[in-house]
Amino acid sequence: METVKLERHDAIGVITVNSPPVNALSAAVRGGILECIKAAIADPAIKGIVLTCAGRTFIAGADITEFGKPPKPPALNDVLSEIENSPKPVVAAIHGTALGGGLEVALACHFRVAVKEAKLGLPEVKLGLLPGAGGTQRLPRAVGPELAVKMIVGGDPIGAAEALKNGLIEEIVEGPAAGGEAFVRKLLAEKRPLRRLRDDDSKIAAAKVDRSIFTNAVAAMTKKSRGLEAPFAAADAVGYAIDLPFDEGLKKEREGFLKLVASDQSKAQRYAFFAEREASKIAGVPEGTKPRPVNRVAILGAGTMGGGIAMSFANAGVPVTLIETGEEQLKRGMGIMQKNWEATAARGGIPADAPAKRMALINGVVGIENVGDADLVIEAVFETMAIKKEVFGKLDQYVKPGAVLASNTSYLNIDEIAKSTKRPQDVLGMHFFSPANVMKLCEIVRADKTAPDALVTAVNIARKIAKVPVVVGVCHGFVGNRMYDQSGKQADKLLFEGALPQQVDAALKNFGMPMGPFVMSDLAGNDIGWLSRKDRGVKSEIADALCEAGRFGQKAGKGWYRYDAGSRTPIPDPEVELLIDQTLTRLGRKRRVVSDEEIIERVMYPVINEGARILEEGIAARPGDIDVVWLCGFGWPIYRGGPMYYADQIGLDKVLAKMRELQAAVGDEFKPASLLEKLVAEGKRFGEFK
Repeated sequence: METVKLERHDAIGVITVNSPPVNALSAAVRGGILECIKAAIADPAIKGIVLTCAGRTFIAGADITEFGKPPKPPALNDVLSEIENSPKPVVAAIHGTALGGGLEVALACHFRVAVKEAKLGLPEVKLGLLPGAGGTQRLPRAVGPELAVKMIVGGDPIGAAEALKNGLIEEIVEGPAAGGEAFVRKLLAEKRPLRRLRDDDSKIAAAKVDRSIFTNAVAAMTKKSRGLEAPFAAADAVGYAIDLPFDEGLKKEREGFLKLVASDQSKAQRYAFFAEREASKIAGVPEGTKPRPVNRVAILGAGTMGGGIAMSFANAGVPVTLIETGEEQLKRGMGIMQKNWEATAARGGIPADAPAKRMALINGVVGIENVGDADLVIEAVFETMAIKKEVFGKLDQYVKPGAVLASNTSYLNIDEIAKSTKRPQDVLGMHFFSPANVMKLCEIVRADKTAPDALVTAVNIARKIAKVPVVVGVCHGFVGNRMYDQSGKQADKLLFEGALPQQVDAALKNFGMPMGPFVMSDLAGNDIGWLSRKDRGVKSEIADALCEAGRFGQKAGKGWYRYDAGSRTPIPDPEVELLIDQTLTRLGRKRRVVSDEEIIERVMYPVINEGARILEEGIAARPGDIDVVWLCGFGWPIYRGGPMYYADQIGLDKVLAKMRELQAAVGDEFKPASLLEKLVAEGKRFGEFK
């Protein structure tokens, strides 16, 4: 099979890339395109050229396995120069996705056509990079600086209709090869001049006169880029298209790309990309195991979690039976979903008719007996073992054979829940994170008796509804919550030593977390933890005093912070500092100065240590799986790669030394995991764990 071939159809040269699965721009593909372009230019019988791809997609990007390795010729920019400088028209005929280097190839062509389902984009920023082969210079000239900033700094692709409207493509065609050929014939008949984007400044002329067109677009796109380097570097590169001649802009773009490719942030973001891919590989499942069909899902419970899960399925077009115990609870749950979708539609996030279409996919009913036609049942009822077991016991009576039974429990033992059914092989956990319609993570909990095809079904359906599934084992809190509990304990303990809630939260926010533990506690409701502690007979004197003072969080207008009426902005409150001081005086303790560095070590190192235990116990298959849980479920900053990757960057010897120091100073909760000690003794990293 030729990776790239040239065929002549009368006066048209058709260059086809065929490098499955996604026609990535490997050295072989780059070399093949270059040879075929040169051959087509040299053939006097060929008057026009179509560049297209076999398989399911156009060139879907660079071959990122080449990153960090010595470059192989030909360089992509050399290939693009050959295309752009062709004296014969070159038309990119796009289907599937033209992403990254793939879109850069298309931009070097004189014209572009695409099928209506095609997506076009420059997502390099999501790998901590910027487009490195002219994308930041040609795209603004194709679509104008505002859309270029949105696509390059935001990294999200656009569809064919938007591409046509903004001049990125010339036509929407039925089939790529035939459509591209027909378009070239039309060009030749009309004798249309070639359009080289490098020479066409018409779309950036207004921004040259009024730079605010560009700067306002950048401000809008970078406001959520806290801590990240690539979005700002990408914005600067688009600015070069406005401010500099094309060749100078291209040179500056390349400098920016090479700087980012060598950066720690990009290395972490590329690691995260591969870790997410690896997480979808399920260990211990026979090869060729097929998922069971899932045509309808039943969800038990229309509360916050059940409603969010139902929305996720309806968003993906999967019909849902939403089951409650009473009409009032059902009506409330259905109403909240409708309101959420309508709010998203009002912001332009989904089409105006989407709320009605999605609500039509959800059949709200009262009574567990309505699960009969579901292929997957997800239980999202109250988080107590007795209620979970009662529900699963009842499900046996009504659920059809072969249906997968999943619990959305955050902590409880799935093996124990499975014992209450006569079909433990069908039982597993599907732990969604709140809000379930927004958060990407779904921990798939493999119980002792879970059948391989049931596990594959859960992973498959999670992907279908745009979640990131990570398979984990049974233990209290699984991977995410088990590790998070360690950080929460230490954050609380720091208050007894002299830190204030706002200092702990600020240190963790500066580290890159979306919010600190005390802001999060106020958001969730401080009374939840208080009631849980009471049930277990556990005390936490400062947090208990806070709740005894009625400071339950945002809903009460005061918690660890105070909140102005109608506002969610936390304001440090001297009353809380006084309450902490009074509690410490009562306990005979004195406050000391706690540094931000100590806060990070105290809160994060036990998380890493618990991750090592989780690997040791086989609860997670790979360090990367743990990192994906934290990236997608807890908002860990992507530029730090995840807690296990972060530990490798610090150096496991330093983490171990600090854990031993804290064990001596604070207690055995800092006892190092034996895997951490073993890896340090062997001079290895988590990245080498097998």
